[in-house]
This record gives sequence, C-alpha cells and structure tokens, in this order.
Amino acid sequence: MNPKFLYIIVPLLWASVVQAQIPVEVFGGDKKASFDVMFFKFFKNKEGQNSHFLFFTRERAVVDYKQTATSNLPQFGFTEALSYNHPAFKGFAPVLVGQVLNRGTFAKTGIQYAHVSKTLTVFGWSVVALESKPDLDLFLLLRYTPTLGKKWFLFSQIELINAFPTNKTTHFSFTQRLRLGLKKADWQFGLGGDFSAVGRKNYASTQNTGLFIRHEF
Repeated sequence: MNPKFLYIIVPLLWASVVQAQIPVEVFGGDKKASFDVMFFKFFKNKEGQNSHFLFFTRERAVVDYKQTATSNLPQFGFTEALSYNHPAFKGFAPVLVGQVLNRGTFAKTGIQYAHVSKTLTVFGWSVVALESKPDLDLFLLLRYTPTLGKKWFLFSQIELINAFPTNKTTHFSFTQRLRLGLKKADWQFGLGGDFSAVGRKNYASTQNTGLFIRHEF
C-alpha cells in the first residue's frame, strides 16, 4: 500500500470526526509502557444525524524499558478503517482498513461488526490483506461498564488481536489486552495486562502487567 494515500486520507477523516470524544490511555507495565488512542464514530449527514459510514482510528506506541540503540526499539502502529453500516446488515458491514506499522504499510478488507449500548460495546472485524499469501486478521473489542453507584461504574475491557498466515513459513500471532478497573465521569483507571504469543510449532510468549489510566477528551 502506498503510504502517501494514508497521509492524504487520514487528515480528511479526522477532520470529519474531530468532535468525537477521544479516549487516551497510558499504561505502565512491569516491562513496557504504552500510549493508546482508539475510537470510532459515525459520520454525520446533512441533517446532523448518523450516516451509514463509520470511521475507526487507532494510534498506539509502545516503549520497552530495556531499549538500546539496536534492540527493543519502540513499536508504533496507526490503523484507520472506514465501513458502510446499513441498518439491514444488523451490525455487520463491509470495511476497508489501512495500517502503518514498523514492518510496513498494509491495505486490508473484510467484514466488521459493531454494537454499542449504554453499558456494552462489541466491535471487531475479520479482514485479509490485499496481497499474495496474506494474513487473516481477527480483531475483537469487548467493553462492559455496568453501574456501581450514582457516579461510579465498573470498567472492564478485553481486546483480542490474532493473525493467521496463509504462508506456511509465517508465524501465527496472538495478542490479548485486558483492563479491569473503575470509571467516574470521563476517567477510567485500574489494572491491566498485555499478553502475546508468536510462533508456529513453538511459541515465544511475552506478558506485561501494570496499571492504566484513561481519559476521554
């Protein structure tokens, strides 16, 4: 994928959703620290109502405490997606995804599902890269925020990111990110854990546990 395309389209998409609440998370783990911005929002039509087009964006950076000039370098990821959500699809929608990662830029397409209620969010997709011998990516976000009192809520979130390669020499990749804490107004905080495993017959696993704080601007 030509990165110049993302440099043009991303600012235009951001301009259309700039009024959205933007959640920013800082996570301090025992091995790494991360900065994460992720949200999705419908474009508005001429009447000011939600259109059928849903924009998703995520910017994430991870720093390893053992970083040197040649190893454990910072990891960056930028993901933008646009989907067409007709009511007849019952939450499912065709989606186009663009990603800029440390290892390159990628264009992907597939099927997305989105359900948002007062206390429950279910969002995910199954997409495939537009290239020969692509990976099949499965992404799922589950967030549950039931009421604990007049001003306090439980904040619980599970995120799964899995990559299944079609190339027999490429490794499988499985990532889980867990958050459990409290929510008050625009603030959320609590315990978190990031876990990953990469391999095929033998897997190398990592884990990073710590505290997170999240604010919706």
